[in-house]
Amino acid sequence: MSSHAPEEARVIPLRPRPVPAEPADPAVPAPAVPAEPARKEPLWRDVVGDVLRRERLAQERTLKDVADAARISMPYLSELERGRKEASSEVLAAAAHALGLGLADLLARAHRQLVRPARPLRSRHGHRPTQAQSRFGEVRLLAA
Repeated sequence: MSSHAPEEARVIPLRPRPVPAEPADPAVPAPAVPAEPARKEPLWRDVVGDVLRRERLAQERTLKDVADAARISMPYLSELERGRKEASSEVLAAAAHALGLGLADLLARAHRQLVRPARPLRSRHGHRPTQAQSRFGEVRLLAA
């Protein structure tokens, strides 16, 4: 029998929690350091869906047209583009081919989007904005 009560669910963290650094002298409390927000890693399905949608829109084609050419349903293609579904390699290849791409082309474009570095920019006011790309277009962040 299990030692857990039946009403309790066990929570297994996906990533270990960061361990705070120990102060050099235990009698002296560590200064309060604001926690850095964790950078959220994009999901593969979001990146691939974004690549599919960008390519379809660049070709000025409709969901129906591409879905018919790929022999997948229009609602399913829409869900792929929005990152709601994890597609099999066969479905991704069919969607890529319907857009005139190979599966390797689709995956290479997704890879480039994942590793695109932020480019530092200079402004007249002494701030150094950072430019980055997201699925919503160009984003500028000001750093003091």
